Amino acid sequence: MSYSLVWFKRDLRWQDHAALTHANQHGPVRCIYVIEPELWLQPDAALQHFEFVRESLQELDAHLRSVGGCIEIHYGDVTDVLDRIWQSAEFSGLYSHEETGNGMTYARDLQVAAWCKLHEIDWHEFPQFGVVRGLTNRNLWQQAWEHHMALPVENPGRLRFWNAPTAPALTMAAPDHLRHNPPLRQQGGRALALKTLHSFLHARSIGYRGGISSPLSAPDACSRLSAYLAYGCISMREVVQQTRAHMAQLPPQASRHRASLSAFVSRLYWHCHFIQKLESEPAIEWRNMHPGYDGLREQDFNPAYFEALQQARTGWPMVDACVTMLRETGWLNFRMRAMLVSVAAYPLWLHWRPVGEWLATQFLDYEPGIHWSQLQMQSGTTGINSTRVYNPIKQAQDHDPYGKFVRRWLPHMRHVPDTWLFEPWLMPEHLKNNAPLSGQIIKPIVDLASATRASKQRLHARRQTPDVIAGKKAVVDKHASRKTVHSRKKALNRQRINESQLGFDF
Repeated sequence: MSYSLVWFKRDLRWQDHAALTHANQHGPVRCIYVIEPELWLQPDAALQHFEFVRESLQELDAHLRSVGGCIEIHYGDVTDVLDRIWQSAEFSGLYSHEETGNGMTYARDLQVAAWCKLHEIDWHEFPQFGVVRGLTNRNLWQQAWEHHMALPVENPGRLRFWNAPTAPALTMAAPDHLRHNPPLRQQGGRALALKTLHSFLHARSIGYRGGISSPLSAPDACSRLSAYLAYGCISMREVVQQTRAHMAQLPPQASRHRASLSAFVSRLYWHCHFIQKLESEPAIEWRNMHPGYDGLREQDFNPAYFEALQQARTGWPMVDACVTMLRETGWLNFRMRAMLVSVAAYPLWLHWRPVGEWLATQFLDYEPGIHWSQLQMQSGTTGINSTRVYNPIKQAQDHDPYGKFVRRWLPHMRHVPDTWLFEPWLMPEHLKNNAPLSGQIIKPIVDLASATRASKQRLHARRQTPDVIAGKKAVVDKHASRKTVHSRKKALNRQRINESQLGFDF
């Protein structure tokens, strides 16, 4: 009996799953997930990602078993897995969502396409987000995004399976080499995704505007849906439609709540806008978006500075507290993420690629399209964004004025008097040498003011070169946001306004 093969990737749900729905319309389905050794060897992979996927797959498998099926776990390169499945029982079509992932998944999908062509198998791919594959004109993108979000949520209906499950409930063992699984990270699965969305829409989102910048309030004020969206436990369309429906039901006097949800929807839009950049130009994962910035930082990389950043030993309390929180929870709000990249890119003058690989392993919600676009934007290598330099001392003063955040994540800071909270290295020696602080207070690894000034001068000098100026138009044409056709100058100005102030505070 012929069947359709449904390949799950970063779409670990059953509701609003276009591949499953359409495959089910053509007869029995067989559902698979492939543990790809090469994928988990990539420098952006971490144990927390694998465990989140495992938890999500276990819930997905439990649901499919409740309706007569299961999800099969296969191990190996995808084309080898397809070969084995094909040889044991030929299938009529392959169904999956499109994936805008890292370079490895891009190459793998090309191999899968070649395999399907060789075997004369139709591979049916469906958009996962509001990202347009093969986009040739950015002017049409917003309309396409709105169209995708307005389509009805896809209900697969009564599923018909190729065969009944014979194996016990799903188990997955993580590869031995994987490291980093934060003890306080979010758990995977659709049930938690829906619970998180409900609590955000009905309660927590009231504090979204005004609450998403401070690392103290952001864990509650932000939606906390980013990891669930990254792994497809819930679809973007579900989130957009439920948010807009909730906004429509709010009473007239709930203006603050309505404004917060409106701001949230705008960030969902920007989520897809940034993934579109990687979809349209996969090379920005490892190459400067504007080639005029090649060689700007690459030859000056200081491993000692990078190690100090990774070990939360830069000397700036706000930076070190953020790194510690990220290490323990797998999450950090956007402003603090931007601050970390800014500190790495300017006073520490670190190239964005190694920093990005490390941060990818730290972020549970690592989404390649957003991640690499943001790394480049915050590092100043896109060629079309205003320079955004976050002063870690000022960020602490603005968003943690009483030291609650740094004292939570850096226990030694609990013994620092308020007077020296933001610059503890300036304390008198007799205070720094007290028993609770002995050896804990370190001088910042560089002088913040002079190092930042020198880095900005180097960046701005490069920005004024003829090659950089000449190359700006191509970047704007390919990647800049715009709602309608505008002149190059207007598109560039709007790009600066929209993206320089952007925050992915999900």
